[in-house]
Amino acid sequence: MSPPRRYGNDEIALRLERLADLLELTGANPFRVRAYRTAAETIAAHDVRVADLPPEGLLALKGVGKDLAQAVRDLVEHGEIPQLTELEREVPVGLLDVKRVPGVGPKRAAALWQALGVTGLDDLEREGRAGRLAGLAGFGEKSQAKILAGIERVRAHQGRLRLVDAEAAVVPLVAALEEAPGVVRLDVAGSYRRGRETVGDLDVLVEANDPEPVMAALRDYHGVAEVQGTGPAKTSVVLAGGLQVDLRVVEREAYGAALLYFTGSKAHNVELRSRAAERGLRLSEYGLFELGDDGEPGRRVAGATEGEVYRALDLEPIPVELREARGEIEAAAAGTLPRLLTHEDLRGDLHLHTTWSDGLGSVAEMVAACEARGYAYMAITDHSQALRMTGGLDAEKLARQWEALDAFAAEHDGITVLRGLEVDIRKDGTLDLDDEWLARLDVVIVSVHSFFDLSPVAQTARIVAALGHPEVNVLAHPTGRVLARRDGYELDLDEVFAAAAAHRVAVELNAAPSRLDLGDVPLMRALAAGCQVAVNTDAHAVAGLDDMRFGVLTARRAWATPEHVINTWPLDRLKAFLAKA
Repeated sequence: MSPPRRYGNDEIALRLERLADLLELTGANPFRVRAYRTAAETIAAHDVRVADLPPEGLLALKGVGKDLAQAVRDLVEHGEIPQLTELEREVPVGLLDVKRVPGVGPKRAAALWQALGVTGLDDLEREGRAGRLAGLAGFGEKSQAKILAGIERVRAHQGRLRLVDAEAAVVPLVAALEEAPGVVRLDVAGSYRRGRETVGDLDVLVEANDPEPVMAALRDYHGVAEVQGTGPAKTSVVLAGGLQVDLRVVEREAYGAALLYFTGSKAHNVELRSRAAERGLRLSEYGLFELGDDGEPGRRVAGATEGEVYRALDLEPIPVELREARGEIEAAAAGTLPRLLTHEDLRGDLHLHTTWSDGLGSVAEMVAACEARGYAYMAITDHSQALRMTGGLDAEKLARQWEALDAFAAEHDGITVLRGLEVDIRKDGTLDLDDEWLARLDVVIVSVHSFFDLSPVAQTARIVAALGHPEVNVLAHPTGRVLARRDGYELDLDEVFAAAAAHRVAVELNAAPSRLDLGDVPLMRALAAGCQVAVNTDAHAVAGLDDMRFGVLTARRAWATPEHVINTWPLDRLKAFLAKA
């Protein structure tokens, strides 16, 4: 009998989010839907494992009432939330994709289901191409065209998990497999190891004295929904959330070569194999081999470690995040690989929210958490007044916050707390705070939270105008995307980067795993344009500070060094940059 499943906060939050999504599709009371979403946010941000809390501890959480607490207990104790199970039988799960299509949303998805029998993207596309969407009340020709154009965007996200969601599945799985008798070493390879923002499936490699116990551990793992195949060297399963896992047992002498091969990327591997061939060698998942006179592999030259393989090919070992065939092999051959950013390089976080706007952590809690992480400085950057739903700060409320910050600072030594604000960029490019108050802030972060559907020209002009304001320091989440939910707004990023560099405004790499904005490829373009970067968490609770690891991974994938990142700099240098001195 397998041990009871230990649900992490992220997994519980995902179940509650799914329940909220399905309730929304049935037309449930919006306040009830919002209650589930609020509870999911609270649980995801909580720094204690919610599954271990007693009933009274659950009820003490913000936004968690009796019904929600019972849903959590049902999941933890019985492996399911009965209401969610019932809704999954009642509502076609494909509607979750349909509602994400631009121009649809939950109400229209429900209407399409009831009127046309649409239960997924294929149905939606068929009805749209037949012209039947335009005939429904509230749709029309323009809506139909927009929906058809948006279907492919949603399809592009199908079959892949956000890195954070993959991590929620990986961590308990690896812990279970490592406990199997005879396991010597175990690694997760593939795009997960390279730190890609989304993950398609998992390749797990293991060195084991006896392969059968670890294969059995995977087959019997509580999260497995289907065993697709199993043998002495490989077992393939599908987890309950749809993630495929392939476990391979590899011999010690070939472990490094196999790890290199299954980590990828494919393009990186192709270039490595080509380099091996130029030297009369053959590289495979089994090692780097000399070729005999008959052209067949002979003596194994390297394979036990990745570094051994790289060095045998006259290359410096290449960090996993760079293995995308973007010039890393040429740099490794020339000895010019950069010294990439590490978590230890960071001296602070410049984008944090508190209970003064929509955060769950107080100033004192966020300051203590930053100190515990060894930061020298931090910035409190609650929302400006335009985002009324967040309790954004106008000048009067900002003044009261500063009084509170001053009082706090008077009794608190240690970390430097910078006074900041995340200021909305209005539709016309002006800022959501007057110049007098902007000039008094230590850090001015600007961002877009409205009018996402402006034309690319108008959206670009709007942001470029904001960057030209002399008090602006950081452009937050520059594309506005939300991974697997919303594409970024359309704009000319190169023009934005040129303006940011010219006006000494840093572009943000927002480390929140739902955003990772900028992503690695556009961030490389920003660095090439001469931009500085701020790697921030945008944390709304203490637990959100841990998301910095996703930002560091993405920055490394973009070849970012500590010199590129302003929150690695000493405080005096940072202040000079913020003052544009």
